[in-house]
Amino acid sequence: MKKGLAALVFLFAVVFIGCFAVTADTAYAGKMKEPDVEYSALNVMETEQAAIQGMVYSGRGKTRNEMEMGGAKSISIIRKDKKVVWTLMPDQNMYMETPFTGNTGKEEALTDMDVEQSVVGEETVNGVKATKYKMIATRKDGTKLGGFSWVTKEGIVVKADMIAKDGKSKTRIKMELKDLKIGRQDPSLFELPAGYNKLDMGGMGGMNMDEMMKGRGKGRRR
Repeated sequence: MKKGLAALVFLFAVVFIGCFAVTADTAYAGKMKEPDVEYSALNVMETEQAAIQGMVYSGRGKTRNEMEMGGAKSISIIRKDKKVVWTLMPDQNMYMETPFTGNTGKEEALTDMDVEQSVVGEETVNGVKATKYKMIATRKDGTKLGGFSWVTKEGIVVKADMIAKDGKSKTRIKMELKDLKIGRQDPSLFELPAGYNKLDMGGMGGMNMDEMMKGRGKGRRR
């Protein structure tokens, strides 16, 4: 996957894997309604490299994603109020801390996109009523992210089916929320657990999505 596509896959992850509530500064989020409720759900994501699933918990300005890839469990906590992202490694009782800036580190800012969006109609996704949108986002370098997303009246993205394209290269990304439960979430879900030690990764904080998916992309395909 080319670098531009990796950046768009990262964008997809940020916007659609339960993080929408804390990314209102992105161009796409600026055109959508930010969720006005707290919720939890099982998130299922599939790319050409891997099939990943895990729980997502969303509070107001806070998001927790739990994933298991290649037998290793990873938990990310995004705190917009603190402008920080904590990546927990439960097996080692350690965590990494990186600034939440709305971009991918060395990649272009996610705000630097031209977004076209239109309503397609109303559909039901896993028993939840949602509005289907068609969206095409184009970056200045020519890479594109286009497809469809399904959003509830509360602003929760319950499904998305997108294609990232860079020249002749393209990759498909699909996401779906299952067993959606709207309600107040335990505040402790969005805090660092006791007994965890901070890991200083130095220059590795900018690891891109290609590197994350390689070696972990042997998970079960749906």
